[in-house]
Amino acid sequence: MRSTGPVRRIGRLLMATTATAAAGAVTALSLAATPAAAAPTGTTAARPGDACTAADLGTRHPYIKSTEVSPTITHFKGWYVTEGTTGQQTVSTDTTTVISVSVGLNDTIETSFAVEALSNVKATVGLDVKLEYTSTSEESNSVTWNLTQPGYYGFYKGTKKVTGTYGSLNCNRAQQDDGSWALEWTEGPGSGSFTTFTTLEEGAVRCQDGVPADSIMAKAQALLDCGSAAAKADHPAGAVAKTAQQKPDRPALHPTPTTSTPAEQPTATAHSTRAALDCSAEAYKIAVPGKPLSWGAPLLADDGVRLRPSSIFSAHLDNWRLCNVTEQDGVLEASLWNWGNGGCATIAEQNASTERAVLMTVPCAEDDLQRFYVYRDVPGSSKIGVQNKYTGSMMGYDRYADGEFIRQYSSGRQDGTGTFDLTAV
Repeated sequence: MRSTGPVRRIGRLLMATTATAAAGAVTALSLAATPAAAAPTGTTAARPGDACTAADLGTRHPYIKSTEVSPTITHFKGWYVTEGTTGQQTVSTDTTTVISVSVGLNDTIETSFAVEALSNVKATVGLDVKLEYTSTSEESNSVTWNLTQPGYYGFYKGTKKVTGTYGSLNCNRAQQDDGSWALEWTEGPGSGSFTTFTTLEEGAVRCQDGVPADSIMAKAQALLDCGSAAAKADHPAGAVAKTAQQKPDRPALHPTPTTSTPAEQPTATAHSTRAALDCSAEAYKIAVPGKPLSWGAPLLADDGVRLRPSSIFSAHLDNWRLCNVTEQDGVLEASLWNWGNGGCATIAEQNASTERAVLMTVPCAEDDLQRFYVYRDVPGSSKIGVQNKYTGSMMGYDRYADGEFIRQYSSGRQDGTGTFDLTAV
């Protein structure tokens, strides 16, 4: 571990202004104060540039950047009906396209961030889309329809496939045109793509039927290939051999998104070597605002970071240094090195995708699991939000209590328990 001399080596990154802290503690990071404007209500999705509050520093929200709605046939069967064979028919169709619900690399849709992203999609496109993981391959392929006329029919099931891209919004300070500071929702790491679909529609259609353009029924009619010899020829009643258009796509039960960011798909290296970190000489407490408990690192390797009271017996387990600090677009990125046990804060690799995974400390390494974004309040306040670079999740806790774990939450803690004070000791 190599420590720099004066804290002014990172002072240009951390201190936007100099402020006198109360109770004799120096607020070395000159972080934020609550702006006058209120955060958007829960009924309106946050947008870049909207106002937020200090309580939002530990939260994260998705916003929809683009959408595309495309009628898609998921099951199909060509069927010939002759005189005397009309009436109700039940046909087992073939799978042509498989659509699975996914958000980024997550196709389980178990985290609050993924659910909120799909809810925003629903509001954006005005369609009742799936908000949980499912696949069209899980639907029954049987179609029952009452046929009143003979002819060449396409029995089908179809849906409106909804795809697009989303961004991730974090609350952070932003300097205004007049030189003042305010808290705003700004685009942070964690963009990606999503796929969902509406309830399946089923039916039967003939070449000569008039159908709405760009509808699911029109897509099914196109699969009949009405100009082909197969469509015009006489057939015995029953299934008709597939045309080239009716052959199924290769099913992809777990589609890979087309875009991702380091917060979703970074390369995490093994914990094989200890990194040489360039750390500040100053140590900090990461505390619950206005209360005595703060982040305390564990003595045992299999334990996690917990809320603990600070005292002369804390053995520096409540003291953290910011290492390898960088800044981009007003957001700090740093490793969090603990003075007491010499380890770096991290989310265990095997738990990276787990909601409420516990924050741990391990030997320091070059690893995005050990890197954290720090979102700051306006100058004059020490309030911050902390986000893991690899997982994109925000740090918080379930309840305020001695010994409570610090955990990751994909959308943060909406009750403000993800906002902390970062103060020099």
